[in-house]
Amino acid sequence: MLKMLKMLKVKLLNMPPWLIPMLYVGMTIACVLVLPRIEQNYLAAYSHGMSVASAQATLSAVASGMMALTGIVFALAFVMVQFSAIAYSPRLVAWFGRDPVLFHALGLFTATFFYAIGTLAWIDRGGDGRVPLFSVLLVTVLLILSMMVFAKLVQRLNDIQITNVLHFVGQQGREVIRAMFPRLDTPAGATPESWRTAIEDVQRRPVTQTLRYSGEPQTVTRFQITALVQQAQTADAVIVMECAVGDTLVEDSLLLRVHGGQQLLAENPLRQAIQLAKERTFEQDPKYPLRLLVDIAIKALSPAINDPTTAVQAIDQIEDLLHRLGRRALDAGCVMDDLGDLRLIFPTPTWEDYLTLAFDEIRQYGASSVQVIRRLRSALLGLADSVTEAERKDLVQRYLHRLNLAVEHSVFDAEDRVMALEEDRQGLGQSRRRTEP
Repeated sequence: MLKMLKMLKVKLLNMPPWLIPMLYVGMTIACVLVLPRIEQNYLAAYSHGMSVASAQATLSAVASGMMALTGIVFALAFVMVQFSAIAYSPRLVAWFGRDPVLFHALGLFTATFFYAIGTLAWIDRGGDGRVPLFSVLLVTVLLILSMMVFAKLVQRLNDIQITNVLHFVGQQGREVIRAMFPRLDTPAGATPESWRTAIEDVQRRPVTQTLRYSGEPQTVTRFQITALVQQAQTADAVIVMECAVGDTLVEDSLLLRVHGGQQLLAENPLRQAIQLAKERTFEQDPKYPLRLLVDIAIKALSPAINDPTTAVQAIDQIEDLLHRLGRRALDAGCVMDDLGDLRLIFPTPTWEDYLTLAFDEIRQYGASSVQVIRRLRSALLGLADSVTEAERKDLVQRYLHRLNLAVEHSVFDAEDRVMALEEDRQGLGQSRRRTEP
C-alpha cells in the first residue's frame, strides 16, 4: 500500500502541468453533483439559516469575481513572462510557463467558479426555499484558499526580478552538480585507474548493435542510467552513448552503440531509457544553468539594453558554479555494475568545456566594458586559487592570459587598460590587486 502511494505521488509530481487545472475541474464537477444531493437528502435539518436571496447574491458575486480575477491575474502573468523573455532570455519562458503555482492557481480559481455556479443550481431547487448551507460554506472556503493562492502567485511574479531569477538558475545548477558529481576529496571522486583500461578494452570489442533516432528534432534531457546498465548487464555488453544530455537529435542521429554482448538488446527499452523533450531541462545537465546565466549576461551587454551590472551579477553565479565544478570529479560518464564491470559510457563535459561556455561569449560581448572585464578577472583569479588539479589550474591561467590579450587589443585608452587589469568582484567598486598583463 505504501509503495502504491509513493508511486502515485511520483506520478502526480511528474504529470504535465496542464493536467493540474483539469483535475481541479473534474473533482469540482464530481463534488457539485454529489455533495449538495447528500446535503439535501440527509442534512436538510441543518440547511436553514440563510435566505435564498442572500445565498444567490453571494454565489453570483463569487462566480463573477473569480472569472474576472482569473482573467486579470493571468493576463498580468503572461505579460510579465513575455517581458522576462525579452529582457533576460527566451529560454526562461519554459521555466515560467511550467511553474506549477500558475496551474494550481488556474485550477483553484476555476474550481471555485464552477462550484459556485453548481451550488446556485441547488438553491430553491424544488421551490421549497432550501439552501445547501454546507455547499455555500465550502464555496467560502474555496474563496479563502483562492485568495491565499493569489497571494502566492503575486509573490511568484515578484520572483521574475533579475536577482531572483539569477539565484534560481544558480540554485538549479548547484543541485545538479551536487547530484551528479562526487567531490575529488572523497573515495568516490577518485577516478579508478581501471576505468581507462576498461574503456580501452571496450574500444577493442566489436560493435554488435547500433541505434539511431527517427522523428522530429528533440533534445536529450536525461538518461535512465539504471535501466541502461541493467540492459547491458543482461547481455554482458557495454553501451556507449553517442549523444549527450543537451544534444538536439535530428533524423538518423546516432543514439548509441553496443559493444560485445551475447545477444542483441531490445530496442524499445533502450529508446525509452533516453528521455527526450522539445527543450533542455536542468536534470542531468549542468551545462544548462551555465547556458542560461551566460544568455542573461550577454543579453544585458547588448547595445539595446546596455546593463553591465546585470552581467556582473550573472558572473557571480557562474563563478560559484565553476568553483563547485572545480572540486568535483567530472568523469561521471563511466558507470559500473554491481560486480565492477563497465557497462555504460556516456559523454560528459570537460573542465575546459565548462570554462569555454562560462567565459568566452561574455569576454567577447563584454570586451568594451571595463566593469565586466574586471569582474571576469576576479572570477578567473579566484578559480586559479581554488582548483587543486594542475591541469585545471593551467586551463584557468590560459583563460586569464586570453583575457589579458583582449584588454591589450581593446579600444580602451591607457588609463582604462590599467583599470581593466585590476581585480574587482564588484566590477567597478573596490579594486583588490593588480595583475601583470
